[in-house]
Amino acid sequence: MNIFRKMVTFVRNLSIRDPDGWVDRGQMGDAGETVNVDTALALSAVWACVNLLAGTISSLPLMVYREAKDGSKTVAKDHALYRLLHDAPNFDQTAVDFWDFMCSAIELWGNAYARVIRAAGRIVALIAIRPDIMSVRRLQNGSLEYRWTQDGKSYVATDEEILHIRGSGGDALGGVSTLHVARNSFSMARAADRAAAGMFRNGLRPSGVLTFADWLTAPQREIAEKKLAEKFVGAVNAGRPLVLEGGTKWEQLTINPEEAQMLETRGFSVEEICRFFAVPPFMIGHTAKSTSWGTGLEQQTLGFLQFTLRRRLKRIEQALMRQLLTPDDRARGISIEFNFEGLLRADSQGRARFYQTMTQIGAMTINEVRRLENMPPVDGGDVPRMQMQNVPITEAGNDALPPPNEDDAA
Repeated sequence: MNIFRKMVTFVRNLSIRDPDGWVDRGQMGDAGETVNVDTALALSAVWACVNLLAGTISSLPLMVYREAKDGSKTVAKDHALYRLLHDAPNFDQTAVDFWDFMCSAIELWGNAYARVIRAAGRIVALIAIRPDIMSVRRLQNGSLEYRWTQDGKSYVATDEEILHIRGSGGDALGGVSTLHVARNSFSMARAADRAAAGMFRNGLRPSGVLTFADWLTAPQREIAEKKLAEKFVGAVNAGRPLVLEGGTKWEQLTINPEEAQMLETRGFSVEEICRFFAVPPFMIGHTAKSTSWGTGLEQQTLGFLQFTLRRRLKRIEQALMRQLLTPDDRARGISIEFNFEGLLRADSQGRARFYQTMTQIGAMTINEVRRLENMPPVDGGDVPRMQMQNVPITEAGNDALPPPNEDDAA
């Protein structure tokens, strides 16, 4: 019975119950700092990485396409999911708000959940659910059961009623939580920040030793330990003269200024956090070991798009298609994809080069380019065009050659 009570007490100490459900108190890292979503986001590098990834993905247009028999795709604006995924998944959130929350949940907890609301057999809303209040288990019939408590009410749903987007790793029950895997690195970063803050709070002055000629009485010890600290410790009191009497000596303890600032330790923590999120450090403002300009950063940006964002976008697209599309939708060629070219809107020069190449090879028409730029169509702009300077060698007859130059003939 005593062992059972100890187990119950241990479980209760791990979590606390509030009206919204179970709130995780976090896990203790090797550096002695507790790591949960609040303490992790208090680290500037974690906040920047999560905001960069979630903000970039949520700003991309999420489109519903219909594939024709010839393989071409058109935007299916008449489909019920288009308005939900592209404009507003529910009454309270825009698409950017909703997907920013979902992507942040994936980055921190490794899972994103949304309740699927149906009416007359159609999906009419997607309502996001906090991952930290959700529990998932496998039933005997093979389906998944989801349980959570919110606003003082308990909910139970099956996998047909919950949109579940899993992060990297893990299994069918859920992805791997970054807060759990990276807790030691986050704990070390918090410990370094706390130590640096303590130094600044002490006016960047190292501690010292007070040596007394005789043994102190209780009142004298209280004065030495409390009164002197209150009067002389802190940046405000920096440089204030210290008056000692009765044979008291002050011996200052010196430390290395680099150790006081802990620049190397804190910089290493930023790089460690960026590794967990697969984000180039310069993209969150850490340019200590790289130049701020040049083609090197351009290549790192392309690598970020190809190797970091692409797999995240693909994971979301496949989860939406598997869980939200019906068999009839798949038979009619309905698909859900992010418009990755939306990233080019911030780069006018790159966008111009892309349009120029696509129109020169006949892959896009002028009106298709104008439509992407929110410009009205022009007459004759729906006809693909190609440059004719490269012709087959069999067609390069004398009559096809340009007239000779007079200077060359002379």
